[in-house]
Amino acid sequence: MIEIRNLTKSYPTRAGRRYVFRDLSFTLPTGSGIGLIGRNGAGKSTLLRLLGGIDAPDSGQVITDQSISWPVALGGGFQGSLSARDNVRFVCRIMGATGPAMKEKIAYVEQFAEIGDWFDLPMSNYSPGMRSRVTFGTSMAFDFDYYLIDEVLAVGDPTFRQKASRVFKEKLERAGVILVSHNQKEIKDLCSSVILVHNGQAMAYDDVDEGFAAFNEMMEESKS
Repeated sequence: MIEIRNLTKSYPTRAGRRYVFRDLSFTLPTGSGIGLIGRNGAGKSTLLRLLGGIDAPDSGQVITDQSISWPVALGGGFQGSLSARDNVRFVCRIMGATGPAMKEKIAYVEQFAEIGDWFDLPMSNYSPGMRSRVTFGTSMAFDFDYYLIDEVLAVGDPTFRQKASRVFKEKLERAGVILVSHNQKEIKDLCSSVILVHNGQAMAYDDVDEGFAAFNEMMEESKS
């Protein structure tokens, strides 16, 4: 169960505070895969960070009895001055993986990323695709009840996207995923329900096609 209760989130701007959510309350649908959809700037990535505990709300709370991963996004969140190996080693320490367990995790990410000698060079020199390989692989190296994924599958070559989707499906056999994507086919392939984020609200749809129909109707109305 993942419940958002009376959650408000805003950011300071030159024009005053911009509220992304005001007193938002809802329970996420049950199921192995949940897609987050909505127009750019609607708050999908913000919601993902709140769910993962990376960002704190102004007020309200996220209530859950599930283990939730950190959000895996194109920007990563890793320290750019460190190599991928050192970043993964740091994550292992945070997650309590030491000794042989740490070596196993690092080896997994290195094999998954397939970036060769770059694995031991500073991540500030990586392309977005290389960063996504490392950040995605690091997340998949650990076991969670839910994985938070933000547009990672939008980059990379077809081989990487196929590998990532395959790993996703393996994880979905025993865990869930909350996925931000603009790709309807991708969400239909990996998710059984969607949440449409719009105007500071979140509307849950148990049927993916119904959710996208509501999204498309919303986009048409905004044009008129």
